[in-house]
Amino acid sequence: MQSRPVLVFLGGLLLFFTWGVIGFMGKMQTTRENRKMAENKVAELRKEKENLSLDIENLKTEDGKERIFRENFGLAKEGEGLIVVVEDKNAEENKGDESGGFLPFFKNLFKPRP
Repeated sequence: MQSRPVLVFLGGLLLFFTWGVIGFMGKMQTTRENRKMAENKVAELRKEKENLSLDIENLKTEDGKERIFRENFGLAKEGEGLIVVVEDKNAEENKGDESGGFLPFFKNLFKPRP
């Protein structure tokens, strides 16, 4: 047992098992990280399921249906009006011309006013 070849063999065997344990510990760390990511994903999916369940329950009521139809499809009740806000594109062009300087002032001086 105390011969040099046996000690070298046992030392090599010890290094082999040590290397295996170190590799196993690295895999355990990776597994822990993957588990945390999976748990977070499960928590997110549970929240989403809860929200969807609430939406489904809300759709079972008349008020919930009306709200969804109004938000998603722009529907209105009979007798309700619609207001459409349109931006004036000419106002933006005039703003660009009204910036400081002599040339824009000169152009605006002879421009016909509506």
